[in-house]
Amino acid sequence: MSGRFFLDTDIFVYTFDSSAPAKAERAMQLVREALAKRKGIVSYHVVQEFFNLALRRFSHPMSVAEAEQYLSTVFRPLLAVHSTPALYIEALQLNGRHRLSWYDSLIVAAAVEGQCQVLYSEDLQHGRKIESLRIQNPFA
Repeated sequence: MSGRFFLDTDIFVYTFDSSAPAKAERAMQLVREALAKRKGIVSYHVVQEFFNLALRRFSHPMSVAEAEQYLSTVFRPLLAVHSTPALYIEALQLNGRHRLSWYDSLIVAAAVEGQCQVLYSEDLQHGRKIESLRIQNPFA
């Protein structure tokens, strides 16, 4: 396999969470590793979900300029899976087979399409295998 890993939205959100310093540090390690080793990826869904939170719900919301900078320096190098009809079909099939929520199905489908071995997420069951993918909660 490729050694690639997928970062769910919560990883990026924790990098800005000063109320959870241990999680913030672990999340920063994962993002730095993803960028340095070019093994970490995200999908459009992660980018959209992150900016929805960062621009509106963070305790100190990002400005548009900060969001554009983050997009250029963090997300652009990691963005590897685009929204396509095939991705939606795979997500629907995963939803049916594994009883995942729609949004979790999109994340898992993107990680599988990106040929990742690991999906780092706090939202899915730690240690679970779906297809060729292993779910890992980096904060467990």
